[in-house]
Amino acid sequence: MSIEVRKKQGESASALMFNFSKRIKRSGVLKEARKRIFYARKVNRIKRKLSAIHRSSKKKEIDRARRLGII
Repeated sequence: MSIEVRKKQGESASALMFNFSKRIKRSGVLKEARKRIFYARKVNRIKRKLSAIHRSSKKKEIDRARRLGII
């Protein structure tokens, strides 16, 4: 999808850039590009499970250390 803006008679460069940026925003190209840049794939089930196991074991270690007065 290409966006084209033509310079009008007597139009300054800054006005041309303003019109171009306005047309880009209206077209949704910028929104789509940002969506693609920051897309994060979902973590698979096994990795989520392993992460949950790791978190729970770390939490148990911290609780145990608190009870013993180490922390």
